[in-house]
Order: sequence, then C-alpha cells, then structure tokens
Amino acid sequence: MSSPLPDQVTEMLAKPNPAVITAVRPDGQPVSVATWYILDDDGRVFVNMDEGRKRLDYLRNDPRVSLTVLDDGDWHTHVSLQGRVTQIEDDPDLSGIDRLSRHYTGNDYPQRDRKRVNAWIDVDRWHGWGSAPRNAADVS
Repeated sequence: MSSPLPDQVTEMLAKPNPAVITAVRPDGQPVSVATWYILDDDGRVFVNMDEGRKRLDYLRNDPRVSLTVLDDGDWHTHVSLQGRVTQIEDDPDLSGIDRLSRHYTGNDYPQRDRKRVNAWIDVDRWHGWGSAPRNAADVS
C-alpha cells in the first residue's frame, strides 16, 4: 500500500525533520515529547522508544497519537498527523533505532545498553500549515 498523503506532504515527511509526538495518559492528559520518525512506504509512521519510557505505557493503554512534524528549513511549515499505534514490537537487535539514527545523523545509534521498542502509527487524518497543504483530510 502506498501513502494516501499528497505528494507535497509525503516529500516533506520523507526528510529528517524535527517532530513532536503526543500520547494520552490514563487520566486523559496529553503528553508531548520530541521524537524521531520515518514515514514508511506503506504510509505508516515508524517511531522507536526506550523500553522504560512512560510514553510506551501510555501508547499500550490508549493507542491514539498525534505527530507534528516541523519543516527543518521553515518551522512555520508543519504537518500534523493524527492516528493510532497499530503495532508495537521489541527491537532486540536495535535495527529499528539504528534505522532512525542513520536517517537523522548518518550513524548507528550510539547507546547500545538499553532495550528499545518499535511502534508503527496508522495515520487517520492530517493537516498542514505554512507552505504545506492546509486542508485537513481523512486518509482512510
């Protein structure tokens, strides 16, 4: 399956841009943290986190998530994706975090003594701002 996002949005998301992911705590409070991401060819968003992060507990409890990506060259331009984490799996050989680290830094992830977890987000909606398309749209 290819990405249902417009080409201009897909092109922006393909770059290693700064991003913030928001999950929902059990009490309903949203929690945002900076994250690395990759938009996979199938339209899902790939993220990875340390196994000890509270965010992982929140995502397992409530898979709703929002990811806001800022265009690295023009932070006024951004795209926000809303969706659900549909797959979570251990990253025992650190290949997931290495993939993200190479995308952002060109090198494997330096910390090798902590367990990591991969997660994939299915995007339900998106909206853009700045030079990104502004129309909010369902992608399903």
